[in-house]
Amino acid sequence: MKFVDEAYIDISAGDGGNGCVSFRHEKYKEFGGPNGGDGGRGGHVFAVADANLNTLVDFRYARSHDAKRGQHGMGSDMFGAAGDDITLKMPVGTIISDAETGEVLFELLQPGDVITIAKGGDGGFGNLRFKSAINRAPRQKTPGWPGEKRNLKLELKVLADVGLLGMPNAGKSTLITAISNARPRIADYPFTTLHPNLGVVRVGPEQSFVVADLPGLIEGASEGAGLGHLFLRHLQRTRLLLHVVDMSPFDESVDPVVQAKAIVGELKKYDKALFDKPRWLVLNKLDTVDDDARAALVKDFVKRFKYKGPVFEISALTHEGCDALVKAVFKHIQSQQVAEQAPVDVDPRFKVDESDPL
Repeated sequence: MKFVDEAYIDISAGDGGNGCVSFRHEKYKEFGGPNGGDGGRGGHVFAVADANLNTLVDFRYARSHDAKRGQHGMGSDMFGAAGDDITLKMPVGTIISDAETGEVLFELLQPGDVITIAKGGDGGFGNLRFKSAINRAPRQKTPGWPGEKRNLKLELKVLADVGLLGMPNAGKSTLITAISNARPRIADYPFTTLHPNLGVVRVGPEQSFVVADLPGLIEGASEGAGLGHLFLRHLQRTRLLLHVVDMSPFDESVDPVVQAKAIVGELKKYDKALFDKPRWLVLNKLDTVDDDARAALVKDFVKRFKYKGPVFEISALTHEGCDALVKAVFKHIQSQQVAEQAPVDVDPRFKVDESDPL
C-alpha cells in the first residue's frame, strides 16, 4: 500500500568568488599598500521538510537547482557578497541518496527539519591577506573554491490521502486514471484491479495529494470473500474515502442502492473507526443516463440510500464533474492538515504555572 514516489535532481552549490589584487592609490602616498578584498562565499543548497507536501511530483518538472556564485573581491578593502542560498521544500520522510552509488545521505524525518545538501565554495583570498613585514606589496591571490555538485535520488514512501471504494467494475480505475498520473489496467469485466494502484493528483504548484484505487469489494469481504479484504486495513490511515457507485450497471436487475449498502455494511463489520471515517458519495457513469432522467435517478438513489453527506455526479470516462471533485477533496485535505497542526486546548486544572519557581 505504500506509494514510493521517486525523483532525480541535479544540484549545484555556488562557487566562491575570486580574491582581488589591488593597491591603495592616494595622493602624496608613495606606498599605499595592498587593499584587495576576499571573494564571497557561494550559495548553499538547503532542503527543508514541509508538512504541507506529500509527494515529490514537483521535482519531476524542475530537475536542476543551482545556487548563485559568490561575488569577486574588490579594491578598497571590499569583500565580495555571498551568493544567494536556495531552499528546496520536500515532504516529511524524504530519503535523499546519491544517484550513482545509492548511498543514503540525508533523511527528513520531522516537520521543519533543515539540512544542507550542498555547501557553497569558500571565497578566495585577496592580496590584503598576504601582507606581512617582509612582503609589503604582495601580488598573490587565490581563486574561489568550487561549490559541491551532486546528482541525487529523492525517494518518498507515503500512504494515500484518499481511498476509492466500490463494487468491481464501478469505474474506480477509470476515475484514478482521469484525475491522476496512475495508469492501472482497465477492462469491461470485474476484478480487473488485483492490487492497489496509487496516483498523484496534481492540483497546482506544490498542491497535490495521493489517491489509492483498491480492488473492488463484494458482500462478505470482511470475512474474506473477494480480494478487497486484503487491503481494507490500509484505508484506516487515509483522510477521506470516496464511495464510487456504478449508476448504470450492465445487469439491469442489479440495484445500485443494494450494492452501495453492502459496501457500507462491510466497512462497519471490518472496523467501526473505518466506518466512521469521512466518506463521500461519487455517482459514476452518469454519461450513459439521459439528462432528463439523471436528476430523478440521483434523487431516488440518495433518498433510498439515506445519505446526507456530499454527493458528486461524475463520468470518469468523459471527465465530467472530475475537476469539481478534485478541488473539493484537496480543500478537505488541507482543512484536516490545518486542524492537525492546531494547538490542543489544555484543561485549566492541568496547566503549569511557569512563574512558579517550584
